[in-house]
Amino acid sequence: MSDLFFYGTLRHLPLLERVLGRPLQDISVQSAVLPDHAVHAVKGQDFPMILPLSGDSAHGVFVQDLSSEDLARLAFYEGAFDYDLTPVTVDLHDGNKREAKVFFPAPGSWKPDGQWSLQGWADRVGDITALAAEEEMAYFGRIEPEVMAGNIRAIQTRAWAKILADKRRTGDPRDTNKDVIVHRHDRAYVNYFGMEEVDLQHRQHDGSMGPVLHRGSLMQGSAVSVLPYDPARDTVLVVEQFRPPAFLINDPEPWLWEAVAGMIDPGEEPEQAAHREAMEEAGVKFDRLEYAGGAYSSSGSSTGFMYLYVGLGDLTHTTNTGGLDTEGEDIRSQILPFDAFIDMADRHVFKDVQLVALAYWLARHRDRLRV
Repeated sequence: MSDLFFYGTLRHLPLLERVLGRPLQDISVQSAVLPDHAVHAVKGQDFPMILPLSGDSAHGVFVQDLSSEDLARLAFYEGAFDYDLTPVTVDLHDGNKREAKVFFPAPGSWKPDGQWSLQGWADRVGDITALAAEEEMAYFGRIEPEVMAGNIRAIQTRAWAKILADKRRTGDPRDTNKDVIVHRHDRAYVNYFGMEEVDLQHRQHDGSMGPVLHRGSLMQGSAVSVLPYDPARDTVLVVEQFRPPAFLINDPEPWLWEAVAGMIDPGEEPEQAAHREAMEEAGVKFDRLEYAGGAYSSSGSSTGFMYLYVGLGDLTHTTNTGGLDTEGEDIRSQILPFDAFIDMADRHVFKDVQLVALAYWLARHRDRLRV
């Protein structure tokens, strides 16, 4: 059995519970301090790092009697962040000193960036990180920590999408706690996207429980799609980029015209994502956004939910170099008169469903927006 000292995100007990895979009442936790050390934020990251600093103290928790299984789970979780266990002596709140091990960052892995606040972190992304850990730890013993490291951002995006989904209530009186029975739920695959499988029953329209269904779903985060519109000039901006899925299905024209679109980052509101993506993909700023609704893009096979907007602003320039190099994006934009744009929609030139939906929403609301 081993004792560990946690100074960072694992002080957040809901996260620790998910990483260890057992309830908090089974875990011995007490406050502790590591003398002559300080906890710093990591530049460009949400998690912290610890560094020796004479006269300072790192506050945290002392967790006793961790099993070899616990240590393996912790090594898997922390290993994705390039941290290693190091022995230290900590001061407990009762005045006693105890030997413990601490996850220290590998030398040169991260750059410190000021003080780090557990409460500030918890307020921003605590719920997201704890929920993401459920998916991460489902692959413990199945993939290497280095592989998991490449999936963490996408997993956190999906965790945030689950939190956003819980807010999408329309008044349906049915209760999934009573009207859905889950017999099996497996996380089958992860490689940026996730694939989950479930055996379940749901209440049918006649009030009875239906048969057990065996279903799989492509797990995705939430996204935004925003159509830039200039009401003064009555013009629309569309973007074009190569789409591998269209190529893989043998579409001979996999360069698709689309509205500006992108994933909603963890902790980001849909409106913030709409403004950010417009600048990244097309260099466009909006005076305001009009919400055009939201919907699942393919509810029978994917969790992807799209928030739709029309962004109002001046459209005066296009680009052939839009997007982020880090994401392999190669985007060009084009400004179209509204009449030409809606004619292209009517002639089925556009193959992107979000662009088609936004085209007809704009057609319905265009007179109001031009006043």
